[in-house]
Amino acid sequence: MPVKIDQHLPAFKQLESEGIFVMSHNRASNQDIRPMNILILNLMPNKIETEIQILRLLSNTPLQLNIDFLRMENTRTNSHLDKFYKNFSKISNNNYDGMIITGAPLGRISFRDVTYWEEITKIIKWTQQHVTSTLFICWAVQAALNILYGVDKVLNKKKITGVFEHQTLKRFHPLIRGFDQFFNAPHSRFSEFNTKMFEEQNLDVLCHSDEAKVYLACSKNLREVYLTGHPEYDKNTLKEEYLRDLAISSKSIRPSNYFIDSDLNLKPQSWYSHGNLFFMNWLNYCVYQRTPYSLEDVPKGYFT
Repeated sequence: MPVKIDQHLPAFKQLESEGIFVMSHNRASNQDIRPMNILILNLMPNKIETEIQILRLLSNTPLQLNIDFLRMENTRTNSHLDKFYKNFSKISNNNYDGMIITGAPLGRISFRDVTYWEEITKIIKWTQQHVTSTLFICWAVQAALNILYGVDKVLNKKKITGVFEHQTLKRFHPLIRGFDQFFNAPHSRFSEFNTKMFEEQNLDVLCHSDEAKVYLACSKNLREVYLTGHPEYDKNTLKEEYLRDLAISSKSIRPSNYFIDSDLNLKPQSWYSHGNLFFMNWLNYCVYQRTPYSLEDVPKGYFT
């Protein structure tokens, strides 16, 4: 089944050209099926690229997904945001089956110096009462651990960037069902995510890397899912980030296990399959199988 998005969203034509089943609101309204309502808070500066990456992975499911995009109210406005994104005040009374909060290039910035820290604190706390399962990615993992559990940010001396091998730790956990014992995934962050940070909060660590540490963790009830890496990244994304960093500093860290040679030719991608499987598992086991049939009349305390 398709991802249901505005047919004028730039991602629509791109995904359609890749053979991905996307559906306009008009066509979806003729299907007698209850779609899953997914909210995406896109904090990345390149909005369109991130939309395509996330929607591409969400599309590989038999479920019909109704997508809302959320923006921070104090961010700089532009025509794309005005047309396709909603402010929190417009959706704060809604309930959602699932939510995704993306990473953001804020790794070295103190939480209290983030211009929208107060608002994202309100949003993350709001998810506890209004969303069946929330997926936090990269920087959003740091933010959620701090807001929900009071865990301080721990920075590495150098950036963790590249493609690293990971091992699954709980073979039969639904979020990693079908994963190989070892798999590759990209990372791009300054933050340290060690096992202790999660286990002290009674969170399950599901995948780990010797180099990048914790990759995937979740709460016991699957309402919080923490993904420290970037399976949504395209083949060239780490390269583009590296070139961006080099333009700022010649001492920027070169992504590990990613380039073939000094000419920055890339190794073949090795993370797409597990990325698709992870997003399908999240939608199936954390969202679809746990969400109430009707989001309009949810009993008090249902999400707690």
